[in-house]
Amino acid sequence: MRRDMRHTSIMGVLNVTPDSFSDGGRWTDPEAAVAHARTLLAQGADLVDVGGESTRPGSTRPSEQEELERVLPVVSALAAEGCAVSIDTMRAPVAEAALQAGAVLVNDVSGGLGDPAMGELVAATGARYVVMHWRGLLSDPAARHHYDDVVQEVCRELGDRVEALLGQGVRQEQLVLDPGFGFSKDAAHNWQLLAGLDRVVALGLPVLVGTSRKRFLGRLAPQAHQAPEGEPSPPADRDAATAATSLLAAQAGAWAVRVHEVPPTRDALVVWRMTQEADDAR
Repeated sequence: MRRDMRHTSIMGVLNVTPDSFSDGGRWTDPEAAVAHARTLLAQGADLVDVGGESTRPGSTRPSEQEELERVLPVVSALAAEGCAVSIDTMRAPVAEAALQAGAVLVNDVSGGLGDPAMGELVAATGARYVVMHWRGLLSDPAARHHYDDVVQEVCRELGDRVEALLGQGVRQEQLVLDPGFGFSKDAAHNWQLLAGLDRVVALGLPVLVGTSRKRFLGRLAPQAHQAPEGEPSPPADRDAATAATSLLAAQAGAWAVRVHEVPPTRDALVVWRMTQEADDAR
């Protein structure tokens, strides 16, 4: 069944970190970060996701105070301009401060496992909350890549997190699911998850898809001349592939897609919308 993706939102990524895998260090200055957020919005982003901690493999966690110092000036400035802001954090105190500064959504890659206080905070504030599939920090050997059926297991583990959060008083209408592309998953798992994304959507909650510039998009068939042990293409060269996965996500029923570069995804979604409208008019 064809889905109308006109309501699939675009979340623009704003990393205010020195070490993110894709654009670390570019937006650490608050004024530069706010200017970039304005660009993302002008290009078609519906909300901006501000993050002060890198989750790339091998990254060192900042202190809570350092994370606060990175994100709060940016969140406050954007909220004051009327921008819809989400805060990308695993820490309840950072989420709380960002919500008080005007953020409207908490994007937690740990799904509440990184800070036991997160569920209670979200319940108390009533904020929208993204629950990502997570098996631990990427630097943690316990965050294993083994799956017998990656789609089934991701769905089950997300369901477990939803039940736990509901038990903490979070309302179902606050929750958004994220299958966690690239987190405790190898390339084959990511492709299988993308192919089975409709099963995640079928869980009945809004779904956020974040494939943008992920490593598995750096090894595509046209690059088959590269040696298997060679490095994938640079992150900034993966935006066309990101747009393709954004379109597939929208087709599967995703609520939103999270991207670093807005125009390619915006254009991909507009092309599909215009094709649908032309088909409907026949």
